[in-house]
Amino acid sequence: MSMNGYTDNKADLRKRLSRVEGQVRGISRMVDEDKYCIDILTQVAAATKALETVALSLLSDHLSHCVAQASAEGGEVAAEKVREANDAIARLVRS
Repeated sequence: MSMNGYTDNKADLRKRLSRVEGQVRGISRMVDEDKYCIDILTQVAAATKALETVALSLLSDHLSHCVAQASAEGGEVAAEKVREANDAIARLVRS
């Protein structure tokens, strides 16, 4: 069984995701409490940035582990990993 590229950073990713989860709960509470729109939007932007940081970390791990390993193997496996990475990057840029 192969190891995921993010395995070594799992604790950091979990910590970041827990913070994002808390931020989103806070945003929901702000809506429930009828807080000022701009204040809510500021928190949405912060949560979005935090998720983008997680995504970029995962992408970096994927490129340095999965794609690099597949490139060493070559052939269709490498081509598929590069396509996956390109698609992931495109999704991140569009979001």
